[in-house]
Amino acid sequence: MNSYVFMSDSDSDLWFSIARERNIPIVRMPYSVDGQEYFDDNGEAGNNRAFFERMRAGALPSTSLLPTDTYLDYFEPILKEQDLLFVAFSSAMSNTFLNIQEARNILLEKYPQRRFTIVDTMSISGPQSLLLLRAHDLYVQGKSMEEVERWILENRMNAQAYFTVDDLKYLRRGGRISGASAALGSMLDIKPILAMGRDGKVGPTQKVQGRKKALRTIVQCTKDNILDPQDQEILVLHADASEDAELLARLLREAIPGLKGVRVQILGPVIGSHCGPGTLASCFMGKERPQ
Repeated sequence: MNSYVFMSDSDSDLWFSIARERNIPIVRMPYSVDGQEYFDDNGEAGNNRAFFERMRAGALPSTSLLPTDTYLDYFEPILKEQDLLFVAFSSAMSNTFLNIQEARNILLEKYPQRRFTIVDTMSISGPQSLLLLRAHDLYVQGKSMEEVERWILENRMNAQAYFTVDDLKYLRRGGRISGASAALGSMLDIKPILAMGRDGKVGPTQKVQGRKKALRTIVQCTKDNILDPQDQEILVLHADASEDAELLARLLREAIPGLKGVRVQILGPVIGSHCGPGTLASCFMGKERPQ
């Protein structure tokens, strides 16, 4: 039995049944719709599709920082009994990381005999879940906290995602593109291809015209960058675009000989709030992020 607990957060989009099967405690991240606050349960309540339907109907959800006190509520019961390894989403994506660190400092003063390590995956959503699942395999094998942390730090730049959005207005809301670029892009049916960068943020890599071209480009980017496809399952994420997601999965299987498999999953509401309905992503372990 391990002497420490392996834990992560719901911004990983780690499907609830996988977390439950592996006994991974998850910090639930907040989001709001029409003034009502909710917490991401990674699909357990089965309402992800309804969330995107509300967005299509005009709802503009928002996300917020999880306060330090809430992290204390999650962490303290564990630290009373065991050490803790927390696998966090990218510090570059939110100031929430500072609240995690503050909670850690408070608790280590209270429980100085404990060890509490926070690992910054420099990832979010699919890439984060791929990292934490491989790291959890090491945890199950009995590897030490230091060994698991080292593996994540050495491999976090290999967790990749290429994705496209269906409506540019959500990128405009999040400040990823200007209002003028969004208006012109929508008029010309321009689809940006975005990826996780070396800085732990999401950014555009290229622009193509049309949805079909965007899917083909994601397939090509995946094929060009994936490593050891025979040993891994690509994660295709979608924001209530199941038909396109199944098409993308089929194209990936056809384009990458020997691929172990493809798993298709709907996005959660926290990540979905920033990219909008119709988003499609291919997530995999591959070469180091180029930028």
